[in-house]
Amino acid sequence: MTGTAAAKKTTTPKKAAAKPSHPTYSVMIKKAVKDLNEKGGSSKFAIEKYINANYKLSGNVSNLIKLALRRMAAKKELVHASSKSTGASGSFKLPAKEPAAKKSSPKKKAASPKKAAASPKPKKPAAPKKAKSPAKPKAKKAPAKKAAAKKTPAKK
Repeated sequence: MTGTAAAKKTTTPKKAAAKPSHPTYSVMIKKAVKDLNEKGGSSKFAIEKYINANYKLSGNVSNLIKLALRRMAAKKELVHASSKSTGASGSFKLPAKEPAAKKSSPKKKAASPKKAAASPKPKKPAAPKKAKSPAKPKAKKAPAKKAAAKKTPAKK
């Protein structure tokens, strides 16, 4: 039984994980906030309720939503409605401008001719640097005055 037990174990090939029937949590959360369209932002509870109603999710997904909210707030994909809120607490809104829109925007155009004509100013030539003068010998310090040589007689 010492060597035979190890030999009898066979490893089964691992199956590829089945793809979920729902999109990623960040996509679901963005859609929830957009569809709820609340003036003061959507709370975690409201987002969770919307996701559970519209997607087939198994089990309790509260922690997964909480982690996704934190991650999205850190990446500025979602913005806290209140500046006092941190992490996954409080209400969330979509940012005014999408971060992805910044990347896909075309490069800046050249400055307009009006600005270009006004901006060049006549430059003054750089003032020539003065040549260093030869090193001057440092002035000697005046000798310190000797303290009075009066000694007080020792008391007996």
